[in-house]
Amino acid sequence: MTVAAAPRTFTGVERAAVLMMLFGEEEAAAILQKLDPEEVRKLGSAMFAVADVSEDEVALVLDNFVSCARERTGITFNPGPKVEAVMTRALGREKAESVLAQITPPEAVCEIDLLDWLDASEIAAMLDKEHPQICAVMIANLDPAIGSQVLELLPEITQPDILHRIARLGPITPDAVDTLRTLIASRTGGGSGSSGGGSSTSLQLGGAREAAKILQGARKSTEQRVMPKLLKMDRDIARQIEEAMFVFDNLLELDDKGLGTLIRNIDGDTLARALKGVDEAARNRMLGCMSARAAAGIRDDMEARGPMKLSEVLEAQKAIIQIARNLAKDGTINLGAGDDDYV
Repeated sequence: MTVAAAPRTFTGVERAAVLMMLFGEEEAAAILQKLDPEEVRKLGSAMFAVADVSEDEVALVLDNFVSCARERTGITFNPGPKVEAVMTRALGREKAESVLAQITPPEAVCEIDLLDWLDASEIAAMLDKEHPQICAVMIANLDPAIGSQVLELLPEITQPDILHRIARLGPITPDAVDTLRTLIASRTGGGSGSSGGGSSTSLQLGGAREAAKILQGARKSTEQRVMPKLLKMDRDIARQIEEAMFVFDNLLELDDKGLGTLIRNIDGDTLARALKGVDEAARNRMLGCMSARAAAGIRDDMEARGPMKLSEVLEAQKAIIQIARNLAKDGTINLGAGDDDYV
């Protein structure tokens, strides 16, 4: 006798996420605009978590909407485009990028199995004479840590172009993936290169965040050489990569002296707004670099403000990041990871 599986239990946030995935983008965006930053992050994460919800489970969440859910639910498909569209409509492109960077699961790669058996030098040798677009697709398919190594091993003159193409990549068709498999197989003696079980749908690769991860894994000297050239090629893409490379949470990596110096250059209003969007541990880390009296004042200010729009919080965090960059340019603080090259 087969025992029926117990019904799936949804948390309150997950039930809300199921409903959000059933709404149109405009309605969902209107709801997001009413939430505070922590609620947006929790709800956005839950929207990814319920991507595999079944029709029966939708009925459990809201049984009187079962007929509507059967007609319009697309939750079993990739939720990424819808979550991104809703976030962008609600917050604007730049602020949505910041939230998505924190909640988006790692994207599926092309699953070119032969790449798992090659090291960075072998992949770079294979790509040495290839068109930059092929290099971009291949590197975007790699783990960022390996992609960084491959990029550095390619000719310096092509690196800005390749990174630019990675940032602008979009859907990759199955035919293009098969072409890459064939290319690898022909260079490695791995047979025809056809996997026989590849995806029948296009795969999303690249983007500014992916390009930023690759550049972050490279040496500091590579970043310092590539970014000015990329800025001349495409100012908008260069700005997107730069912003994706350094987010508000990265400020917590500063030592106490550097963080204290930064905080002394931030007005209390901006700091209070920015800290509304971080967890308690991050608040304690930043406020711990202030006097007890000043920290208590910031906490009182935050409590008095009540719920805030996410857009206001992100704007304050962006302003603080810019202050940090200016202080770093002046040599007042060090935002680097200590990986500068020495000769």
